[in-house]
Amino acid sequence: MSNDTDQLLRRVLTDVLGLKPGQADGFNADTGLFGHLPELDSMAVAGLLTELEDRLDIVIEDDEIDGEMLETYGGLLAFAEAKRAEA
Repeated sequence: MSNDTDQLLRRVLTDVLGLKPGQADGFNADTGLFGHLPELDSMAVAGLLTELEDRLDIVIEDDEIDGEMLETYGGLLAFAEAKRAEA
């Protein structure tokens, strides 16, 4: 499921943030997201989380959202993988 989650997450980021085709393919665990990608501002976070819920078939509770989760691609991927494992 890990590789599947990785690919889905890259597609969600590309679609929601309007990234250039292939841009998310170059992301690694240390790639900065919130505060590093101008496309991922506070307004885009809500759309990103909603889309993650829809596409990954998960539920994200308000108290699960923190800056660390959105700081790097690796942090967001680990969060998404853990949520999918719960489902």
